[in-house]
Amino acid sequence: MKIKVGVIFGGESVEHEVSIISAIQAMNKLDQEKYEIIPIYITKDRQWYTGDMLRDIEVYQDLSLIKKYGKNVVLYYKNGSYVLQSKSLFKSVVAEIDIAFPIVHGTNVEDGGLQGYLQTIGIPYVGSGVYASVVGQDKVYMKGIWKEAGLPITKYVWFYDIDYKQDSDAIIKKVSKLKYPVIVKPATTGSSVGISVCEDEATLIEGIDEAIQYDSKILVEEMVSHLKEVNIAVLGNYEHQRVSEIEEVLSPNRFLTFSDKYIGGGKGKLKGGKIHSSNSKGMASANRKIPADLSSDMRKEIEEIAVSAFKTLGSSGNSRIDFLIDQKEKKVYINEINSIPGSLAFYLWDAKDVHFSKLLDDMIQIGIKDYKKRVGKTHSFESNILQGFAANGGLKGGKGVKGKLR
Repeated sequence: MKIKVGVIFGGESVEHEVSIISAIQAMNKLDQEKYEIIPIYITKDRQWYTGDMLRDIEVYQDLSLIKKYGKNVVLYYKNGSYVLQSKSLFKSVVAEIDIAFPIVHGTNVEDGGLQGYLQTIGIPYVGSGVYASVVGQDKVYMKGIWKEAGLPITKYVWFYDIDYKQDSDAIIKKVSKLKYPVIVKPATTGSSVGISVCEDEATLIEGIDEAIQYDSKILVEEMVSHLKEVNIAVLGNYEHQRVSEIEEVLSPNRFLTFSDKYIGGGKGKLKGGKIHSSNSKGMASANRKIPADLSSDMRKEIEEIAVSAFKTLGSSGNSRIDFLIDQKEKKVYINEINSIPGSLAFYLWDAKDVHFSKLLDDMIQIGIKDYKKRVGKTHSFESNILQGFAANGGLKGGKGVKGKLR
């Protein structure tokens, strides 16, 4: 019997379209002899849809087609099964799911919100749990935990948008403790959205104004000189980890931009929250060198830091971890983790002869193992401490409550 995999993607996120690309790439590579694929698309207004048509990327050029022909559903637990039930007048079960596979990017979906819902209804799911997802999306939390763990990070400061609006001079003074150039980032977005390189105070103000459009928490950090950017993926959970090949990302820009990552080296554009490109292949379209040109010692150092960072956050599934290297000083800094990376970083595993279908299979198996461990722990007690509570005077001023609750 096939395992029914509900692939969840989209959502209210500036990385909405990137999620669609990643999910369709994955659905096309899932082993259809082993898995029944049920696409679950979340619109930007948080409506859930299912239907085979959602596996065709051409459909997303006209979103009205989805609402016209797709089935608007909710996911919940019913009679021992996890079901997608239609929201129409005559509510009916459209599909059953054995395991959820979130392939989502960014705020509201990758950041623990979706994972919390899946965990609340009790369905097995692929990828990091709530805590690791939250920290993996928030660069401030992430850096604070890694700093405490002794991992190498660049110098940084952070602040809230309200603090800047109330006293911008104080924030600029705080940032002045860093050495220019600095890079300004929204703390919880991904895909290089809202990021600016700032050479001085004037460009810093412009960068902050840009970042504040996307987030209430802003991160400012020193840029690494003589920069080389490399990425590596880690597959596993807190018990076991494997590392992928390391890539060197190539860009004419001072950091890897949204266009570099998703639109073939900047040949397309991000405009109005939509990808404008005739041939977008997700992160697979970025310019890269695999394997990265690294010494054996630096390669080993990056692999060890990546595994440590993954375990420190309690990550699970397949995460991509990005590094910054000062080539002159030969110093490695860990930059950030991507709990659900663009294109699921399949190209990093492909370079180690772990092909996409096998990677997806491994991720699903890890998700099943995580679920079994989670349900094996004690989360509640059979006893009810409220039994007889009102009768024994435990609720002062609550006379008659017992009767009302009947």
